[in-house]
Amino acid sequence: MAETRSILAHHFDDIEQQREASTLGMWVFLVTEILFFGGLFLGYTVYRTAYPETFAEASLHVDVRLGGINTAVLICSSLTMALAVHAAQLGHRKQLIQFLLLTILLGAVFLGIKSVEYYHEFEEGFVPGLAFTYSGPHAGQVELYFLFYFFMTGLHALHMIVGIGILAVLAVQAGRSKFSPDYYTPVELTGLYWHFVDIVWIFLFPLLYLIGRHLAH
Repeated sequence: MAETRSILAHHFDDIEQQREASTLGMWVFLVTEILFFGGLFLGYTVYRTAYPETFAEASLHVDVRLGGINTAVLICSSLTMALAVHAAQLGHRKQLIQFLLLTILLGAVFLGIKSVEYYHEFEEGFVPGLAFTYSGPHAGQVELYFLFYFFMTGLHALHMIVGIGILAVLAVQAGRSKFSPDYYTPVELTGLYWHFVDIVWIFLFPLLYLIGRHLAH
């Protein structure tokens, strides 16, 4: 009973009510995120429809190999996150910590690879603004593509950084035996967030990396 009181907020009657409210709150948050990213995808679609050949040509200048590796990394991180939730449900503290740390590691690998991509694109003059030095045909439309590219992938990376921070906090709390089969809501909700971020990348990868690959063959 003492443990239950320590994790039960004062404005809830019981743990189940607290869990349901927390889950509803997370889904509401994710819906707002879907609307936000949906607006970006819509804007991208409008301009891609307006300049299909230029956007396809511009996409040839991003590194599809590194993008593909990052896609595999994120899929693996979704697996380790799901295993972390499962370990929390069973009360396996050591496994929970291990899978949380593995997810953090995979997230860090993703960000590291993305940083390498950004560095190469900066060196080649594809960063919109003062650093944009591309002088090929339809340079303005190419810059527009890279504006969407950097904004959308940068925003995704920001969500990854936030997720890694949350996972680190959960790993510390797991080390202090805060979670049990009766209480693992923070791990479960963080899993929802992490899977959402991974799904966003699954859409970003083909839209930004693959649209011009048929031109190369």
